[in-house]
Order: sequence, then C-alpha cells, then structure tokens
Amino acid sequence: MTPLVAAAVLLAAVTHACWNALAHQITDKLVGFTLITGGGTVIGLALVPFPAFPEAGAWPYIGASALIHLAYTLLLMKSFRLGDFGQAYPIARGTAPLVVTVFAAVFAHEVPDGWAAAGIALSCTGLTGVALWGMRGRRPNWAAIGAALATGLSIATYTVVDGLGVRASGSSLGYIAWLMAAEGWMIPAYAFYLRRGQLLSELRPFAAVGFLGAALSVLAYGLVLWAQTRADLAPVAALRESSIIVGAAIGAVFFKERFGAPRIAAAVLLVAGIGLMLRAG
Repeated sequence: MTPLVAAAVLLAAVTHACWNALAHQITDKLVGFTLITGGGTVIGLALVPFPAFPEAGAWPYIGASALIHLAYTLLLMKSFRLGDFGQAYPIARGTAPLVVTVFAAVFAHEVPDGWAAAGIALSCTGLTGVALWGMRGRRPNWAAIGAALATGLSIATYTVVDGLGVRASGSSLGYIAWLMAAEGWMIPAYAFYLRRGQLLSELRPFAAVGFLGAALSVLAYGLVLWAQTRADLAPVAALRESSIIVGAAIGAVFFKERFGAPRIAAAVLLVAGIGLMLRAG
C-alpha cells in the first residue's frame, strides 16, 4: 500500500463516517436511507456516460453486490433503530476487516505478509476496543449487537465481491457508477410501496441532508474501489475502518457520547497498524 492509496482510503473513512452520522441523524430510517440510496442512484446514472463501460467479467459481481448492498442497508437501518450510533457503528465496521482477511485469502489468494498481518491485527485490536468501549456500563442489547454483527458480515462480503469485480471491470469509475445505478433504487422502491402517497411529504424536510449523505457515500466507496485496484483487499478494509475513530469523535461532539481514554488508546493502536501496513507496502 502506497502513501497515496492510504491517503485515499483515509479520506474515504472520513466521508463514510460523515454520511453514516447524517443517516443516523434522520429519525425515520426509511426516509433517510431512501434519500441516501436514491441519491446514489441519481449520481450513478449521471456518471454512467463518462467512464469506460465495465468489462463483461464485472457484471456478475455488480449484480451480486447490488443484492448484498440491499441486505447491508436493511441491516444497518435495523442497527441504527435498535442501538446508539456510538455502539452500532463500531461493531458493524469493526467486525469486517478480519472477515475480509479470511475471505481475501480464500477467494482472492491474498495472504498478508508479516508486516501487513501485524498491521491488520493491531488495527483490528484498536477497532474492537472502540466497539467494546461503546458497550461499557450498560446492559447488552443483544438484538442491536446481533444486527450490527450481521451488518459487519455483509460489509465483509460486499468488500470482497466488489474488490474482485472492480479489478475485472477495467474502470473503477465505470464500476462504481453502474453499481450505484443498480443498487440504489431498491430502498426507494420499497419505501414508495410502503408509504405511497405520503412519502414525498416525508422526504422533503430531509432532502438536503439526504442528498449530501448520498454524495459522501458515493465518494467514500468510489475511493475504496479505486484503492482495491492498487492494494490487497485486507489492508484496504482495515484502513477503511478507521472511520470508526471518526465516527466515535462525531458521536462525542454531536450526539454527546463520551469519547474517553480507551478510544484514544484504540486510535493509537490503529495508527500503529497503519504504519505497519504502509511498511509492508
């Protein structure tokens, strides 16, 4: 992993935490994700004419990823309904890197070397620390934890599917544009079916926030897909989840959730892990 790739993934982490915080801010989760995923479709369709058309080998991955992203969105909505942002977000994101490491070894034949493995392990230790700190001093909400863990598994799955797909596409921008166009209409269609005539009036007050979230979402994932064409999947996944630290900071500043010394220690471990991954690159 080069410094340029690392910088791109870190920028993706910041934008990802920001759009998740915007989604959490909208009380009606179906309204929020209708705007964010629908806005992603609009952005994808606007981008489609410009990049190269994805190669034939990429289309099975785009189709599979669209379905996995639908499951991910539904699970994330459920996680945000059941748990606090500072708890649901770290668990959902923190479970993904280790699973990606296993999946990448099996399906992409990417086995990290010593430095990369140590960096991934350190980073995951820090991420797990943030998740556990979010659960301190309270009775475990097993339904929320289960939904967040299932969300993490879906993240790991689409990360590997899209990592293989974007490499087969011949165009990172083409892949993200068609993926956004293919996946983003499903939640709005479901919301329209469920809410019918009242949906537009429910969307209107949150339109600006929702479309900002959509733009940040597309930017975040586009940067990750580009990085996956230039580095192994597992280090990119681990570095991307530094968004957990950003999410914890957002939770502390905007949602009045305590940050605390353990999260600072977790951030230090994450930074050390990043250093080892860069050394491996």
